[in-house]
Amino acid sequence: MNIRSAIVGLTIILVTFTAVAIPNLALGITIKEEEEMGREFLKIIQKRFEFIHDPTIQTYVEGIGRKILAVMPPQPFEYHFYVVKEDVYNAFAIPAGHVFIHSGLLAAMESEEELAGILAHEIAHVYCRHISQRIDASKKINMATLAGVAAGIFLGVGGDATASSALTFGSIAAGRATALAYSRENEIQADQLGLEYLVKAGYNGRGLMEILKKIRSKQWYGSDQVPGYLSTHPASEHRIAYVDSWLSSRQTAPKTKNRLPFQRMHIRLVAHYSDETIAVQEFKNATRDDPSNPMGHYGYALALARGGEYTQAIAHIKKALEHRAFDPFILQDLGRIYFLNGQYEEAIKTLENTVGMIPDSVESLFFLGRSKLVLGRYQEAVDDLRLAVGKPNGHRQTYLFLGEAYGKLGNMAEAHYYLGRHYEKNRHLKNAIFHLEKALALARTATRKTHIQDLLQRLKKQKKKERRKKQHEESQKR
Repeated sequence: MNIRSAIVGLTIILVTFTAVAIPNLALGITIKEEEEMGREFLKIIQKRFEFIHDPTIQTYVEGIGRKILAVMPPQPFEYHFYVVKEDVYNAFAIPAGHVFIHSGLLAAMESEEELAGILAHEIAHVYCRHISQRIDASKKINMATLAGVAAGIFLGVGGDATASSALTFGSIAAGRATALAYSRENEIQADQLGLEYLVKAGYNGRGLMEILKKIRSKQWYGSDQVPGYLSTHPASEHRIAYVDSWLSSRQTAPKTKNRLPFQRMHIRLVAHYSDETIAVQEFKNATRDDPSNPMGHYGYALALARGGEYTQAIAHIKKALEHRAFDPFILQDLGRIYFLNGQYEEAIKTLENTVGMIPDSVESLFFLGRSKLVLGRYQEAVDDLRLAVGKPNGHRQTYLFLGEAYGKLGNMAEAHYYLGRHYEKNRHLKNAIFHLEKALALARTATRKTHIQDLLQRLKKQKKKERRKKQHEESQKR
């Protein structure tokens, strides 16, 4: 067996082996070690995949995940939820509470129930520490190997159904081959735990079955389009039968939910992150088929703005407001589109009205601050952007524009600090260290100096580690 096959096979196990059981307290791998593994996996995944950092989408997905976690026993990890910008049907988890869903699968969903079903299943895997169990069973896999193992995720795993049923690796583990079987019962147990969590969280559980059926139907288009979820979470027929039986035995009734939050998130996902031509046509057809549907006009406006058709976008978003005059999210996007069209005063008037209407309105604050920055209202821009920086799931460029605003005010200590944080967030270590060292030299308080020193120490340690890793990889190639 060659190294590539070994890494691919083992990674399927690490990322998707989901033998559900009560967490094994006798595991040799500690919580701290699993958290370290999670960080190593995440670094490589972040280098390979593009993530959607949209406040509306990220906040919604994370909110559903938190709702499920709220009904579970105390968790050993801090969970994190990510949306991967890739048009495939897939979702997976890595060590220590990192859960990923691909935008293609999210776009295929039609309800909050379906999203909750997938997230509950993945959360169950993490809670039971199945990934740690598989690593612990090997005893030969060490932390130094994990980076290479995680790289196997990107070596063409998808579609290899045979690898899911019986996996073998040997060349990594000192020549000793170990076979790991993927159990159908394990997946059913994972579904069982997920269903229990769903019902406790106020869902009826039917969303899990509906999304499994959609994933299964995808494979009927041909073997070259087998969804990644089927190759990593096998036995879909048996799982669907089990979920159906579970639901029938409990006769869970559909529960009425406010569809608007899901609809708003879904419209934004399709308009901003799916194929642009298809998105425009889809929402154009929606407005033609039902001219009075405000959400059709809203989606069409977002899709048009994505292509730079701002005047048309503003016209359609105003049509949406004719039916939903006080919808703060539609108003927020009107303000954003005004900004993109260079109508900064109109953007400020609109966005100032939405800031207090939407809790944690990072979108409004971000474009409000940018509008004021363009108009030379630098202190006001700083005030808005500082508020945006302090809220979760904000725009990744907020630090950049905040640094620019401080620079315009002549406050170079804060300018360099926020520019350094911007590059840190975007994993540009060299630039981050440069600006933070400038900020350290200009820092005015002992507290700020200590904070920057801690940041620099961590970043320099990370840079040194990456340099050693690169040198090791180059030596292996020789």
